[in-house]
Amino acid sequence: MISGISRVRARIASLLPARGDLAEMGRSPRRDLLAGLTVAIVALPLALGFGVSSGLGAEAGLATAVVAGALAALFGGSNLQVSGPTGAMTVVLVPIVGRYGPAGVLTVGVMAGMMLVGLAVLKAGRYMQYVPAPVVEGFTLGIACVIGLQQIPGALGVPKPEGDRVLVVTWRAIEEFVRHPNWTAVTVAVAVAVVMLVGARWRPTVPFSIVAVIAATVVAQAAGLSGAKPIGELPSGLPAPSLSFLDLGSLGSLLAPAVAVAALAALESLLSASVADGMTVGQQHDPDRELFGQGLANIAAPLFGGVPATGAIARTAVNVRTGASSRLAALTHAAVLAVIVFAAAPLVSKIPLAALAGVLLATAIRMVEVGSLRAMAKATRSDALILVLTAVATLALDLVYAVIIGLVVAGALALRAVAQQARFDQVPLDHGDHTAEEHALLAEHIIAYRIDGPLFFAAAHRFLLEMTEVADVRVVILRMSRVSTMDATGALVLKDAVQKLNRRGIVVLTSGIRPGQRRVLDSVGVLDLLQLEGREYATTPEAIRGARGHLERTGVLLPAGKSVRNVTEMREEAPR
Repeated sequence: MISGISRVRARIASLLPARGDLAEMGRSPRRDLLAGLTVAIVALPLALGFGVSSGLGAEAGLATAVVAGALAALFGGSNLQVSGPTGAMTVVLVPIVGRYGPAGVLTVGVMAGMMLVGLAVLKAGRYMQYVPAPVVEGFTLGIACVIGLQQIPGALGVPKPEGDRVLVVTWRAIEEFVRHPNWTAVTVAVAVAVVMLVGARWRPTVPFSIVAVIAATVVAQAAGLSGAKPIGELPSGLPAPSLSFLDLGSLGSLLAPAVAVAALAALESLLSASVADGMTVGQQHDPDRELFGQGLANIAAPLFGGVPATGAIARTAVNVRTGASSRLAALTHAAVLAVIVFAAAPLVSKIPLAALAGVLLATAIRMVEVGSLRAMAKATRSDALILVLTAVATLALDLVYAVIIGLVVAGALALRAVAQQARFDQVPLDHGDHTAEEHALLAEHIIAYRIDGPLFFAAAHRFLLEMTEVADVRVVILRMSRVSTMDATGALVLKDAVQKLNRRGIVVLTSGIRPGQRRVLDSVGVLDLLQLEGREYATTPEAIRGARGHLERTGVLLPAGKSVRNVTEMREEAPR
């Protein structure tokens, strides 16, 4: 017990920041400070927009960006990752808000954070690399569609309809707009989105999102546009940390949503960190430390009224492009947003909701990488199917179910491809020192098969069908040296095939069984079946000699050195 606790303590200690992290923050402070300021300018409208979209309000988005952004930067496993509220997380949070209310979302955040810390202690970070690329591309496309549809009520200037299904809510918002059109909100949203999209192509380094939001706010205030409803009053500062929102009686019903939030936070954060590594030279994130940092961030953010957070790919990419080299940039981003919260809350409160909807519409459009989608769709039919299925499931169901469906389908298709690689081929017998006439007789009574590739549940039954169709032979030799892997199903099928052939009077010999396969064969009794009568051999030539010995003992062949009898006579005399 004590040793187990000591191991857990040592594991947690290995996840904490090291001196090297602090040393790196002092190497290029000027560049990191500038990068952090740029990211904060980009993050401000996104944090406000995602806070509003989640249902907890703009202040929740700001609190998340400040608290989670700082803790994930300090304790996370990437030097370049920027964390905060994201569109993908918003997609998961909206139905939770509708069912359990704001307190349920905050409780889910704390539970998800604890799960992430547990995953980090268990070294689960490395398993995220096994998520197939089509699943990632598919749910990214689905998320982009959902984020865009979530902005329709704000862009149309209508109250958000009731419901937690984005397609239903969008349709109801359009119906409301048809009855009471608000062209001012539409104009503001479209103008902001166009400025962001065109500006990104014209001057990629300029944060056109904040430029467009400021311009929309100034115009709305100066012209007194009644259709451009502002965010509303924001608190001038972060609330005091509190646990009053926790509802211990609802923990059981909130477990499934917490698992969904934790899974998404882990997946998106590690994906974002991998993107950051790919954009730089010499950077390599620690996946377990990243999970640990995200876990602490998600435990702390709800205490200040924030929503669950993840690593943000868009903000991380801006951080890398503007020259960030250490965690100081992400910490600066959080500090700048904190200053805005404390010093500029009255100004931020005047931003039109339609402007934030325009920012998120443009963000959703920019999330769709047409080149990547086209390449994935052209790769293989399986990749295209997985991508489309995951995207549709994200839109029609939710993100977690979509990822599960994508992984299950990808796994099934991968197993099918691996199973098709397994081969069961008849191979010629080696001549050895036999005469041509002896070899003809051996070939007439002995058949040899070579098994190539995996012999497991997805391929085993095809092997059984082919093997048991053997006819008009006395001995079957199975050359197994090229079997790459074998599971219990494969071993049981092999045992079944041997028993069926034995019942027909056909002897089965094996050669080349690998040491790694002996355990599974022994567990189902195949080795006992073979070794009982000495039917297992180390090499194929030995197996052929053993097969000839069997034929000699049964009178089908004369012992070596004697003349070969007439084949017809041997068949008549040999026992069946």
